Amino acid sequence: MTDELELLREWNADAAPLTEPARAKARHRLLNTMARAERHTDAAPGRRHALRLAAAAVAAVAVAGTAVLITEGGADEGGRPDRADRLPGTATPRMGNVSAATVLNGAAARTGKYEKTVAPRDDQFIYSKRIIKETERKTGKVKTFVDVNWDSVDGSKRSLTMERGNVIWEEPMKDGSFVWPPREWSRLKKLPTDPEKLIPAIVSARGTSDRSIHDLSGFDWYHAYFLLGELLKDPVLPQGLRPAAYEALALVPGVEVIPGVKDSAGRPGVGISYPKSPFAKGKYLIFDPESYEFLGFRDERTSASGDKTYIQLSHTVDWAIVDRLKQRP
Repeated sequence: MTDELELLREWNADAAPLTEPARAKARHRLLNTMARAERHTDAAPGRRHALRLAAAAVAAVAVAGTAVLITEGGADEGGRPDRADRLPGTATPRMGNVSAATVLNGAAARTGKYEKTVAPRDDQFIYSKRIIKETERKTGKVKTFVDVNWDSVDGSKRSLTMERGNVIWEEPMKDGSFVWPPREWSRLKKLPTDPEKLIPAIVSARGTSDRSIHDLSGFDWYHAYFLLGELLKDPVLPQGLRPAAYEALALVPGVEVIPGVKDSAGRPGVGISYPKSPFAKGKYLIFDPESYEFLGFRDERTSASGDKTYIQLSHTVDWAIVDRLKQRP
């Protein structure tokens, strides 16, 4: 029987050679699909073969430059797709030409190329400034908050954080205490930069694990998606950790692309969501659709009374390593 590689060789053999970016996208898509197939170790032979053929088909379509993800896209007041948003004058939904793996692996590659981290000293603080645009779903009323934070690098000093304009003082870390993401740079440095090792490590209560990603349960994957997103909210991470987090998100089964969204600055983007998770409703990460630069987050919160829902869009506008609490760059 004709194997997948032969099918790939015969696919559109007369087409023009790929550009390097297109080749990278095709490679990311193929590798991600193959990785997902390998996780189904208990699948019947027919299913395994179908998954391998799917991998070849995805790669072939990507090579031909015709792969599209068809979604019903648009944006509501918080940047979430709206089913009514279609191409003008047609009944055809908008189409996005990237997969979640393409976006996340592209973000990892971009970060690895441009992000050069200078490790802070233990006695310093990490300053960050974040914009939050919050929209009440029913009324459409919008509020904008500017939150600034000073986090002690080693956790030995008080940290000052803000949440929707509310000032919160965090006391020094006590021996044996742990928060996520770790506030201490020393703990962040211990996290694996291999994405397949990072996922079991973060879902473990100890922060390290010998488990394989093949052993993770559905709840483990829900937990991993949430914890990776929280980790990526840190404005500065040890060298190699941020790309690993993006690549780890690409390994989460069921992550999806949401085209046609906007961030809190109004920039167009694509969202990365996890509809399988019962804890991730309305939450996603936003990336530039061309460069795969990370732009920000979308979240939802419910009022204490439970009668109001708010859509939150946020992004970091500035960060720096400073010597003193309340010092600005």
